[in-house]
Amino acid sequence: DLGWISKVHVNRPAVERHAEQIKKWRTVKGNWQAAWLLKAVTCIDLTTLSGDDTPSNVHRLCFKAKHPIREDLLKALDMHDKGITVGAVCVYPTRVTDAVNALKAAGCNIPVASVAAGFPSGQTPLETKLAEIKLAVEYGAREIDIVISRSLVLSGQWEGLYKEIRQCREACGEAHMKTILATGELGSLANVYKASMIAMMAGSDFIKTSTGKEVENATFPVGVVMMRAIREFYWQTGNKVGFKPAGGIRTAKEAITWLMLVKEELGVEWLTPELFRLGASSLLGDIEKQIFYHVTGSHALQHDLAMA
Repeated sequence: DLGWISKVHVNRPAVERHAEQIKKWRTVKGNWQAAWLLKAVTCIDLTTLSGDDTPSNVHRLCFKAKHPIREDLLKALDMHDKGITVGAVCVYPTRVTDAVNALKAAGCNIPVASVAAGFPSGQTPLETKLAEIKLAVEYGAREIDIVISRSLVLSGQWEGLYKEIRQCREACGEAHMKTILATGELGSLANVYKASMIAMMAGSDFIKTSTGKEVENATFPVGVVMMRAIREFYWQTGNKVGFKPAGGIRTAKEAITWLMLVKEELGVEWLTPELFRLGASSLLGDIEKQIFYHVTGSHALQHDLAMA
């Protein structure tokens, strides 16, 4: 519906003022903080997207995905029997089979997500993007994080963007599709809103802020704009689309702030792994340190917590 897209206007100063207020929100303390942090753990896409990824470090990541918080810490919180795991493990297509096998051997049903469609730049032919998606699904990925062609947004080719995302959606088959907008390269908040709408119209299960490889990744102004788009899309269609901030989210405090923002903008029903994910590689380590401090009253030493 291009008529919907043409009417979009974003009041940037108002968005930025709101984002500054978000940064000043008070965080929760004590048991409430521990509860919010455990909720954040269940929404993490535990990620490794490095050129030197090997089967062994993917196996280690999968073990951490199943046991994100030390068992004795969970027992102290009476949460050891609640089946707390991360939301998914995210890897490159060539490492999907390693992750699937490791999780199967560990006896858990955590989904494997794979980046695809010319990640991170999107500067590959569409035929190659579709082939990569199909291969990742064939290898066992249950979630696909595609990346859009930023040039289609910057040149206003909204129908072209829609058709590209539709074809990616079809290539995903039964797998869930998260559409990465790479918001730091879209030029304006209005473009972020329009790209969000187009991605949802084309059948995305999630919209995601960033690849984590851009200069600017997940920011609160962008998060507000994308969530407002999700909310309007839900009001107009009745379809709930998930949201995933990714890139640069490293601290427990940031994770809680994102959770609070989702609750504020979209409501409690979005605070589930089915509708909210945090894309992160180092975040889990800080969350576990905070929970260790909450339980023991002392700061964790280097050898106290397993490598993520």
